[in-house]
Amino acid sequence: MRRSKPQTSNASLKRQTLSFLLCLFIFLTGRLLFLGQETENPAPAQAAKSGQSSIKIEVDLVLVNATVTDPSNRFVTGLEKDHFQLFEDKVEQKITQFSNEDIATSIGLLFDVSSSMGDKIGRAKDAAIAFLKTSNPEDEFFLLTFADKPSLDEEFTSDVADIQNRLAYKGAKGSTTLYDAVYLGLEKMKQGHNPKRAILLITDGEDTRSRYSLVNVRNAVKESDVQIYAIGIVNSYYSDFAQGRSGRAVLEEMTEITGGKAYFPNSVYELEDICTKIAIELKNQYVLGYASTNPAKDGRWRKIKVKLNAPKGLPALSVRSKTGYFAPTG
Repeated sequence: MRRSKPQTSNASLKRQTLSFLLCLFIFLTGRLLFLGQETENPAPAQAAKSGQSSIKIEVDLVLVNATVTDPSNRFVTGLEKDHFQLFEDKVEQKITQFSNEDIATSIGLLFDVSSSMGDKIGRAKDAAIAFLKTSNPEDEFFLLTFADKPSLDEEFTSDVADIQNRLAYKGAKGSTTLYDAVYLGLEKMKQGHNPKRAILLITDGEDTRSRYSLVNVRNAVKESDVQIYAIGIVNSYYSDFAQGRSGRAVLEEMTEITGGKAYFPNSVYELEDICTKIAIELKNQYVLGYASTNPAKDGRWRKIKVKLNAPKGLPALSVRSKTGYFAPTG
């Protein structure tokens, strides 16, 4: 019996030693894991010291391109920020960004190659190339032609020759998918690299077989931040774009929303001058930026109005800009 007591004591001691070592192992393992987590996810103070930020601040800046003209429809430059007032839903906004420089632009050329363009397509091609050649080196363009369906013929490029070569071999045939072309053009423009974006649409007929409806296109135009300029060639009194025709009204509405403009020449010989005028306008616009005083992220349409306080001595000036935008959503 005397020999059994030391054995029981030794066994107990071994169990206690093993328990201690196990607890020590668990503690050290947990501590190492905790230290590892601290290394991967530093505390805010440590993050600040390392140049990281634990708070993300987002500021919604609204940019508005404004074109100013005199009674002779000539572009007016040289105005200052104080000459402009900007309102959102009738509430005046503080203009925090202002520029009147020729900034890089992403441009989409939407060109009608339907059968009705047959006798006009040569002059229209020349006019489009004249428009592109007024660009600055940082501008980029894509080419989308449309007839029975839209076709992206040239991705974004800064080389006008790429567009010219693609356009040169395009013949005129098929119907007119105008709405599809505009819709897909706006989608393509989302890939543009420049903050300023514009579309030039050249056509001679109303839509005849698009998958997208006018409502679809109208909503897409409102949601985009792209200025649209349209040239609707009027070839007769009964043309889709003759005065009072629905086709004309569609182009006028589409361009007015964006702050662009629709032109309706009676002759293809006017095309080149019009394209050059549009190119000059894009280079002589004022860019106004503001942070809306309305904090609601409700996705609603907000109306924009730009007013001018012209310097003394100047005639009555006109200003054109986009009519509104959709608020962000939360």
